[in-house]
Amino acid sequence: MTSLIAIFFMPFRGLGMLFRRGLRRYVFAPLFINILIFSLTAWLGSIYFQEFIDWALPADSWLSYLEWLLWPLFALTYLVIAFYSFTMVANLIASPFNSILAAQVERELTGRLPEDHSGSLMAEIIPAITGELGKIWYFALRAVPVLILMIIPGLNAIGSVLWLLLGFWFLSIEYVDYPMGNHHLRPAEQRRLLRQHPFQTWAFGAAANLLMMIPVLNFAAMPASVAGATLWRIKEWNNP
Repeated sequence: MTSLIAIFFMPFRGLGMLFRRGLRRYVFAPLFINILIFSLTAWLGSIYFQEFIDWALPADSWLSYLEWLLWPLFALTYLVIAFYSFTMVANLIASPFNSILAAQVERELTGRLPEDHSGSLMAEIIPAITGELGKIWYFALRAVPVLILMIIPGLNAIGSVLWLLLGFWFLSIEYVDYPMGNHHLRPAEQRRLLRQHPFQTWAFGAAANLLMMIPVLNFAAMPASVAGATLWRIKEWNNP
């Protein structure tokens, strides 16, 4: 339990690290991209939120009798869908900067950069974007069946719970990839390591998701989670 709590607070510890003098300049680009994407998310979310609730809890459905109980679940599901959709876009754009940030956080914590890490933005662009596209594909293959489950009357509540768990899992995969990728661990190997610690993986993803939903702090959720994932890798898998 102690380990689970420690992992949960990793993104918040990463948030505190962003203000260190040696890291500030590497935070600006991911922070700006996150502000832009989250502002767009909030604007679109305010437009389509009620439409989603009306769809998830139709007035003529037997679920309408449980609206007081299910409304918060569907509201949270909507926020998660919106945030994950735009988070994937934000991470796709910011991925080269996030790889560099993870490397600099590692240097701050250990005194050395990952082996063979050039620190060049141009060198990071192609592998980082390719990796992000692979993660989006991985998520899509698992998200589609869950989304189908969510539109089946009577099963959509179960689908919402599965969606949240899948989202937490994906966020861990998303951010752990940067520090592990800097050490040349392939995605399949990263996921194998995470599967060995499923509850820790969900805990980290839940914390990253919580950061996204806290006003003002949500703007720094991406770089904070990158820093937190780097700290997690060093503490848990320093020699994976």
